Amino acid sequence: MTQDFVQGGVRMRILITYGSKLGGTREIAELLARVLRDEGLAAEVLPPEAVEHVRAYDAVIVGGGLYANHWHRKARRFVHRHFHELRERPVWFFSSGPLDDSAAHERIPPIAQVQALMERVGARGHATFGGRLEPDARGFIARSMAREHAGDWRDPEQVARWARSVAAELMETAPPRVAVESTRQESPR
Repeated sequence: MTQDFVQGGVRMRILITYGSKLGGTREIAELLARVLRDEGLAAEVLPPEAVEHVRAYDAVIVGGGLYANHWHRKARRFVHRHFHELRERPVWFFSSGPLDDSAAHERIPPIAQVQALMERVGARGHATFGGRLEPDARGFIARSMAREHAGDWRDPEQVARWARSVAAELMETAPPRVAVESTRQESPR
């Protein structure tokens, strides 16, 4: 049995959206969703362009890859497009991109661009996770960087810890809700 967190008779719904160039940030979003589901929340991962409104969600996590000290354009546009709705619910941001193990060993604050967006929507927190760069990366800049920084610097345990901290904060501070034991049974085969 798992413990589901219910608000108004429905499991709390969390949207996780991301801006990703090569898929690494999307994979972090998917890991966040798996951990949040394990914590009893209903988490859905969608690219920003697939989200028409955020009103169906109780909380939102927005992630973006960092490229040349800029947050991914799709993540920025998502925040601007849904500004008013984001201000009305709990929001967290994450960034991915350092191509070394620094994000696993120390808290890296958001870049100024992300910090300004966080302040604008009243985001509750931010995490920076390591990035991923394939040795055969395409594009002049990526190929040049891959010569010295190719690798997968994402730390799944760091991502999972952060997801559990987001879940704990939601469960402690969300509007009235009831924790219920799930009685889902496996159907006999």
